Amino acid sequence: MSKIALTPLTGSCGAELSGVDLAHLSDEDFAQIHQAWLDYGAVFIRDQDIELETLVAFGKRFGNLEVHPIVDGLSDAPEITRVLKPAGESASFGTGWHSDNTFFEKPSMGSVLYGKTIPPYGGDTLFANQYRAYETLSDGLKHTLDGMMAVHSASHAYTVAGTQEKYDKKTAITYTWSDSIMDEVIHPVVRTHPETGRKALFVNDMFTLRFDGMSKEDSQPLLQYLFHHCVKPDFCCRFRWSENAVALWDNRAVQHYATDDYQAFERLMYRVTIEGDKPA
Repeated sequence: MSKIALTPLTGSCGAELSGVDLAHLSDEDFAQIHQAWLDYGAVFIRDQDIELETLVAFGKRFGNLEVHPIVDGLSDAPEITRVLKPAGESASFGTGWHSDNTFFEKPSMGSVLYGKTIPPYGGDTLFANQYRAYETLSDGLKHTLDGMMAVHSASHAYTVAGTQEKYDKKTAITYTWSDSIMDEVIHPVVRTHPETGRKALFVNDMFTLRFDGMSKEDSQPLLQYLFHHCVKPDFCCRFRWSENAVALWDNRAVQHYATDDYQAFERLMYRVTIEGDKPA
């Protein structure tokens, strides 16, 4: 019988799992992890001293892995992103509320992040439950948003001031220019999760530009309200990293935010991202 134990982090989302060995994971154990992922949006597993090949194999149990078109992966394993923040520098990756890669036609299903070098404090990751964000809207606003579409693009996040050094390969995390950065895709404002059947808000401050059929100026009042509503503290959990901890989150149901409060310290993590489907 499985020895996995689950401890919820908050009443909104997030749970820690213990009794897990990702290097020797049975089908039964994976099924429990997968169900916790669906139930809690983000799950965390500590004390996993694993090889990167194990990280890749674990990610592939959820689905095919992505190779990011902009953020450079490892030369010998492009599906792995080396997330290094050198000591003395500010964090510059994921430091804003977002769902991963909603500027894709098929946004990422989820991500797995593995912490290797962890600062003594700081660098927590926050998650926000987008089911709860939708469910707590007024009936009138739900009626307004159901059926609305929004435009998503990487054009702001990957062309802002300060990213040129990444394209010049002078930073710890580097980028490669892709014309797809300027593309725009359209997704529903409220998406139905393909596995749970629950509705979730699906707009985020990093990639959502405007409502389809509306100007940016006309969209901003309601979009800004939704951006703030999506990440209310009542919907959130906060994970404090430890060495060899693994976090995995369901990009269809939560947003996340990487805090930048550990400038004095180095942090090294590795990430794989799972291919998703077109939101419906």
